[in-house]
Amino acid sequence: MSVLRVIVVAVLFMLSLPLTGEAAPVTAAKADKCPVCGMFVVKYPDFLAQIIFTDDSHALFDGPKDMFKYYFNIKKYNAAKELSDIAFIYVTDYYSMTPIDGRTAWYVVGSDVFGPMGRELMPFAQEADAAEFMKDHSGKKLIRFDEVTPDLIQGLD
Repeated sequence: MSVLRVIVVAVLFMLSLPLTGEAAPVTAAKADKCPVCGMFVVKYPDFLAQIIFTDDSHALFDGPKDMFKYYFNIKKYNAAKELSDIAFIYVTDYYSMTPIDGRTAWYVVGSDVFGPMGRELMPFAQEADAAEFMKDHSGKKLIRFDEVTPDLIQGLD
């Protein structure tokens, strides 16, 4: 009976793994600090952003703005890493409060909603949600990951 139990547990575990080979988002721990500003990220789960590297190491951020600062200047914050070492990027959808793919997210710029570090990019999985938020919160612009620039991020500070 114990062999059968081990097989069942192993099968259930394998079925729970993502089919895409995608690394699961990391759960922030009390000691996790944003490498950009030094804030404890566990205090800000609604804005948590994260980069998962190909070696399964990660960096957690108190918001997308600091994640992009890190992304655009990775050598400053982690001399051992390159952009090519990044496997996945997660940001927290503002409405659902769940981790979403940061590279496919929609970002609202210039809203009246602030994050832990002030003005922030507000991420959404769905364009319709982002458009609704933009209308309700005086957003200035709706952009995708590839449209975020260092100048745009600097302008949020």
